[in-house]
Amino acid sequence: MKQNRNLVLIGFMGSGKTSVGLKLSYRLRMTVEDTDKLIERREGRSIREIFASRGEEYFRQLESALLAELTGQRYARIYSVGGGTPVREENRRLLKKLGKVIYLRVKPETVYERLKGDTSRPLLQCEDPLGRIRELMESRREAYESCADVIVDADELEMDTLINKIEEEGNKMKLLVINGPNLNFLGIREKSVYGTQDYQYLLELIQGKAESTGCDITVFQSNHEGAIIDRIQEAYFDGTEGIVINPGAYTHYSYAIRDALASIAVPKVEIHISDITRREEFRKISVTAPACDRQIYGQGLDGYLQAIDFILNKI
Repeated sequence: MKQNRNLVLIGFMGSGKTSVGLKLSYRLRMTVEDTDKLIERREGRSIREIFASRGEEYFRQLESALLAELTGQRYARIYSVGGGTPVREENRRLLKKLGKVIYLRVKPETVYERLKGDTSRPLLQCEDPLGRIRELMESRREAYESCADVIVDADELEMDTLINKIEEEGNKMKLLVINGPNLNFLGIREKSVYGTQDYQYLLELIQGKAESTGCDITVFQSNHEGAIIDRIQEAYFDGTEGIVINPGAYTHYSYAIRDALASIAVPKVEIHISDITRREEFRKISVTAPACDRQIYGQGLDGYLQAIDFILNKI
């Protein structure tokens, strides 16, 4: 697999991030870095010593500063991060910006079996380590899952199978389709203009395209300008590699959406189901198209598929 972006391994202690990272580095011929070890080298002391002398908050600040720095690195790498790194909201945003986030999900019993003899884990030095593992994993579950682009059940797969799955998932292009106001009324609104197929049909059409191309395509729809802007901005941080947008009526006057699109340096296509050049005068004007690489109109729902193909070819 040819990688042009970072892979980021997250997961609870004992999930296999170090072992998987090393195996992936050989397979993909990429450098692997452990963020905990990077911090230890820079501080000249162990994580345990940092916690003891300066506290967890100081360590989390070091993590955030390091992640922000790593997002500016020129060459793609594999990063293995500490088990608590994604708990901090700022870190979750930075991790998604850093690269494709792979969550190695394991069961508490797996962690216990792997670490029960490891006395270097202060969090597990208690009367009921398995209970403590369960408690910690549950408290972090939402943070891990919300941060991840890919979730892999790492305790149920042999190493080679696990590496193959990560390689396959890591190679998927991540695209975003945004639909603006009234697109959810497809099949209801002005059928002579927009056709009789409903919005669910469009979702299934895009899902089929995702499966046939091996892409990870997220579809977002909102009737609210601010929500669309928020989603475009979120794409800056979550590793989105291309955007297809049908801004609906916002096409003709939303400079705010235009500015948001201009802020994201990925291929972008503006799509319209109808032929806007043959409709009312106001529909012939698009203030958002100049922030995109291409505008497609008058192709019906097939225009979405053409837009996806354009982005994939451009990437």
